[in-house]
Amino acid sequence: MRDAYPSRQGTTAETLPRQDAIAYAPWHAHAPLTREQHAAFERDGFLVLRNLFDAEEVAALKTEMASLLNDPSGLEDETVVREPKQDLVRSIFRIHAQNALFHRLAADGRISRIIRHLLDDDVYVYQSRLNYKPGFGGQEFYWHSDFETWHTEDGLPRMRTISASILLTDNTPLNGPLMLIPGSHRNFIQCRGETPENNYRTSLRKQEIGVPDQHTLTRLADEAGIVPATGKAGTVVLFDCNTLHGSNGNITPDPRSNAFFVYNAMSNQVTEPFAATSPRPHFLAERGSVTAVTPVEGRITRHRAMPKAA
Repeated sequence: MRDAYPSRQGTTAETLPRQDAIAYAPWHAHAPLTREQHAAFERDGFLVLRNLFDAEEVAALKTEMASLLNDPSGLEDETVVREPKQDLVRSIFRIHAQNALFHRLAADGRISRIIRHLLDDDVYVYQSRLNYKPGFGGQEFYWHSDFETWHTEDGLPRMRTISASILLTDNTPLNGPLMLIPGSHRNFIQCRGETPENNYRTSLRKQEIGVPDQHTLTRLADEAGIVPATGKAGTVVLFDCNTLHGSNGNITPDPRSNAFFVYNAMSNQVTEPFAATSPRPHFLAERGSVTAVTPVEGRITRHRAMPKAA
């Protein structure tokens, strides 16, 4: 397959125009989002949906999240990633396949119907995780485009993938919220260097390979600014796979925790990595036989969760 988005090929780091659509379906009167929301996603590369989940739903999800944090012994060992300098849980991956409540959340129609509309295809969960950023010790996530990593290390062919971050605590300007550069999704930023063997083992804790150069980041931030995706718990942030984003460390007393689901079009399944010797493991990128998400309606409760996925 021809590489439409070459990266990590030595010292070259150019800016390439995007060759894929952003919203794959036009807005129409029966779309699951407004005309203004549809236009904002195309323009900015992200969309903030406030109060999508109510306080009782958030409480159920937070209780489940705390239970997993307190006792991760039932989880696959490699899916639990800790902070680089402390023995604090940073992320729990493949959560939709290890926990019934988060399996149910991944299929929730309030999110999945919007994703299916924007991608104009059936979708599956490409990656999922819980991101914990504890007070006083949560470390930063450096600037990056998810697509650059997924393309080079997983073999994701095209930009037909959207992430949903469900805020499970209040994300304030101070406790390390997601930050995005509007409009950065319209170009692909090549990265310098090469992919080390098993790069994911270190990049999940601190990403240093596959990050844009400072000159390009400065130029993009000067042109479009940086937007913090703040909001009350229950807010959902949708963002295109190629939107540049990152977050600061958290030295406040207030934790910042989110559930994170990546939805990929069924027509865009991974091939072989474009710039790595072998693909990352399945808990980072589902490959092979995948199952399309069937939207589920109704409120989230701990007692009505779907059975755990295989």
